[in-house]
Amino acid sequence: MSNTSLLSYRREEPERAVLYIVGTPIGNLEDISFRALNILKKVSLIACEDTRNTAKLLKQYNISNKLISFHKYSAQEKFNFLISKLISGNSIALVSDAGMPSISDPGNLLVREAKDNNLDVICIPGACAAITALVSSGIDSSEFSFYGFLPKSTKERNIKIRQILESPITTIIYESPKRIIRLLNELKKLFDKEREIVVLKELTKRYEKHFGINIDNIIDKLASLEIKGEFTIVIAGNKKIYDKVELIEKDLKKDLIELIKAGLSHSAASNY
Repeated sequence: MSNTSLLSYRREEPERAVLYIVGTPIGNLEDISFRALNILKKVSLIACEDTRNTAKLLKQYNISNKLISFHKYSAQEKFNFLISKLISGNSIALVSDAGMPSISDPGNLLVREAKDNNLDVICIPGACAAITALVSSGIDSSEFSFYGFLPKSTKERNIKIRQILESPITTIIYESPKRIIRLLNELKKLFDKEREIVVLKELTKRYEKHFGINIDNIIDKLASLEIKGEFTIVIAGNKKIYDKVELIEKDLKKDLIELIKAGLSHSAASNY
């Protein structure tokens, strides 16, 4: 990047009321852009998941600004306060504890309300654990589904796991250190041994680890470790679904040929 580009980011300053969606590091504090730092300096207020975590980031870069907590347990009054600040002409930066706001947090509700009030919303992109894990896994990244954290209730959780089991495309999910072994054992009961899976912990941090690609090996390795940090799991699609589709297509083609041989026209046989 040229010096000119860096200077242009440093000069960027909100000139109107804008809700900035600002990506922050997922572990390593160096993974933040010049543009994000500039916005965090210039806005009137920073709405964050946990003010203590955001304060650490700001301290690292000698930034001083007003902080207000905003998370899924925030009262409606706080939500209304942020919208009123935007309407009155103040720019706000929305950040999460790590990564991109609105991914597994309630940031999308604030974005939706801002748009409903014809307010400007601009994203300052940054790190995302799901994408970082996906491109690091070696598993097919051409198509994928993201589930975030699975539900805690058994019924809803089983529905999601069944969807993952049958999905023909790659799946990405998050899990806490307290429940990672439970999740892997749940998957082991349903997955065949050929299903590829990569488990990544503490992405971008000093003790980042990748475990794969057989679920039995992953469970054995984790069982011998002191489990800490958040986990991201990347699961290959169920290729046997494609095999079943191919078999069905072959059977349909065979039936079509037999109907035509029996005297039906091609169009009649196709509608049979």
